[in-house]
Amino acid sequence: MTITHKNASVWYTVSGKGSAIVLLHGFLEDSSMWNDLVALLSKKNKVICIDLLGHGKTESLGYVHTMDDMANAVYAVLKHLKLRKYTFIGHSMGGYVALAFAKLHTKNIKGLCLLNSTYQADDEDRKLLRTRANKMIQSNFNNMVRMSFANLFSASSKEKHKQAFHAALQIALKTSLQGYMAGQEGMKLREDSSVFFANAPFKTCIVLGKKDTVIDIESTINFAKKHAIETFVFSEGHMSHIENKEQYLQQIMFFIEKIHHFVDTLE
Repeated sequence: MTITHKNASVWYTVSGKGSAIVLLHGFLEDSSMWNDLVALLSKKNKVICIDLLGHGKTESLGYVHTMDDMANAVYAVLKHLKLRKYTFIGHSMGGYVALAFAKLHTKNIKGLCLLNSTYQADDEDRKLLRTRANKMIQSNFNNMVRMSFANLFSASSKEKHKQAFHAALQIALKTSLQGYMAGQEGMKLREDSSVFFANAPFKTCIVLGKKDTVIDIESTINFAKKHAIETFVFSEGHMSHIENKEQYLQQIMFFIEKIHHFVDTLE
């Protein structure tokens, strides 16, 4: 299904009935990454998957998609569906968008899980890498996407999950040049959300991969301990939904059940 937001078509799916859970994919992904999770969650919940700006079947707005731009597109979908309370699960860039959304609409959030994602802003080295990537991608799209995508997996899981890796890579290669560049620029501009996430008035959790080269695992674990944020650390890399699929499904379901229980005790 689609809605029009600022003259761009935004794609979303709705599955099941019950409490609303919003799933936001990462950079170079689309909402199909959630298929296994949707099958489980939709038995007792209303699950909304949204293709973020410049990804999947959703069009781009320009050559910079800030996390607020993406959050506003997500809000347009949820408003169209007449939903007022929801839990977010965000993978990588989807986690950044979920945090931006939560800052704008804090009272609407029941829970937020950062899946292989972070509350931290880019450091200067990461910003420089994104700038370089946006220059290089214009002349060598396929090789750049293949290289950057391969780095998201641990070496062993790339072989172990070869079929799923190649399926995900094909989706990444379908991303438009504009979508790639706008996403990189937007992630580069995002603000640090450490204080907000630490003091969030809703349920929070973080899911990490021990071999993830994108996230600072040690500082994230220390941060989570300091602020009593529930954290799960899996054995592999940045793509837990593929590399540690069973554990990922189990822990997300556990997180959702805890939110339902928490909300029930308040009512």
